[in-house]
Amino acid sequence: MTALAALLGIGIATGILAIIAGLHPAALGRHRHPKWWQVHVSRQQLSRLATAALAAALFGAWTRWPVGALLAGIAAYTLPAALGRDRHAARALARTEAIATWAEMLRDNLSAAAGLEQAIIVTAPFAPAAIRDDITELAIAVRLGQRLPTALGMLQERMDDPTGRLVVRALLQASQRHSRQLSELLTELAARARARANVRMRVAPGHARIRTNARIITGFTLAMAVGLILINPAFLKPYSTFAGQLVLLIVGGVFASGFAGISRLANVGFTSERSQS
Repeated sequence: MTALAALLGIGIATGILAIIAGLHPAALGRHRHPKWWQVHVSRQQLSRLATAALAAALFGAWTRWPVGALLAGIAAYTLPAALGRDRHAARALARTEAIATWAEMLRDNLSAAAGLEQAIIVTAPFAPAAIRDDITELAIAVRLGQRLPTALGMLQERMDDPTGRLVVRALLQASQRHSRQLSELLTELAARARARANVRMRVAPGHARIRTNARIITGFTLAMAVGLILINPAFLKPYSTFAGQLVLLIVGGVFASGFAGISRLANVGFTSERSQS
């Protein structure tokens, strides 16, 4: 009962945090320069935490297994993100294509004899949606009189795409050295970004097949576990002992390692790019 009460308390606390996040979304915004004691928790993460706490509490009340409640909470938190739609890949593809488009827009405005600062301000309202907020912040900083190298340095910190960082670095060098080859460099970087996007599109079907297989394997595994608990609880009665809970912890760790391996296999090809960004 003590473990169940603790789990219920965690669920209530997480629910309260979720309500606060919904009422004050600005309070959980991204910290530009977070301190070591500041922990950023998004609304999506709070929702997942609340779901995990609820799943742990329900499973713990049903089975009276502390380790089972812990594993249920971990599964409820991690599996939807690991086996669901790969939103990171879709977002990365959109940003890569957007960077290529913006680089070409800058190049065309520079070719029309506009300065770099003016080109940034002119292209900001027409920047692709995937990077529009970042470019708008850059344009606002330039309008307010901030030095262009400083504003570009802040944009480089926010940019989470390798090619995007290269584009910003080229702009940063041009703003400091007045490079005459910036148009040619932007053309090359735009072509590189589009090539990267094409590679992503070619490998996406393979990743989708792996994720589908992972969903099937996970679904059968969870269905088998729930079926045993419902149909033949006597078969799992040894897990109610202390030794049984230790064995369940080991078994859960093995399955968790397997699911993690499947998830990483589905994301192969993007891991290296994430580490670069």
